[in-house]
Amino acid sequence: MNIVETIALTCPNCEAEFSSQRLDAGNIPGQKATDFRLCTNGIHPLPYAVHLCEQCGFAGPEEWFANGHVSFEVRRHVWDEITPRLDSHAVLPSEKYEFAAKVATWDGASPRQIADLWLRAAWCCVDEHDPEAERFYRRHAAWSFAEALETYDGIDRNSRAVITYLVGELWRRIGDVAQANAWFDRVQHEVVDSAHEGWIVQWAKRQHDDPLERFV
Repeated sequence: MNIVETIALTCPNCEAEFSSQRLDAGNIPGQKATDFRLCTNGIHPLPYAVHLCEQCGFAGPEEWFANGHVSFEVRRHVWDEITPRLDSHAVLPSEKYEFAAKVATWDGASPRQIADLWLRAAWCCVDEHDPEAERFYRRHAAWSFAEALETYDGIDRNSRAVITYLVGELWRRIGDVAQANAWFDRVQHEVVDSAHEGWIVQWAKRQHDDPLERFV
């Protein structure tokens, strides 16, 4: 059975019609690394989970293309800031997520939603072998996750320990050990149920004590 299929989309920004591809990730075996990036055997689902209008540069998940329209604010930023970048080179998967993160920001999405897009941009850079861009995107992800944690309902209470750990992991992979350890130290204070969340406390302690080791 084919797990990659072609879909027809209409851009909500410029109304251009185009085709893209999506992936049934449920059929792909894989595992998660320490920053929760899905590692698969052969096919990577990330590039198929965000779509790009090659006419204007609007990018996002499939459901964004079903809305039919965007705000004037989003439209203005897309034409001014994203469209000019389309002529220079073929857009990489990481850049598609970058564009989507910017669209989400302009559209007033939650910091958590924006953070997830920046994080996926960084994950794509791992496969693109671009460590400089990876660090750039990880910084934006860390800042957005931190912003989400600062708001009362930005992160579900049962997820705060995991997201706090993730911010530490992002800074560790960026190379800022001091900032990473500060976040790892906070993990234990975000735990709601120690019986079910003790694993994340142990991960945080291991990463704090041996920041150069890459635990999987």
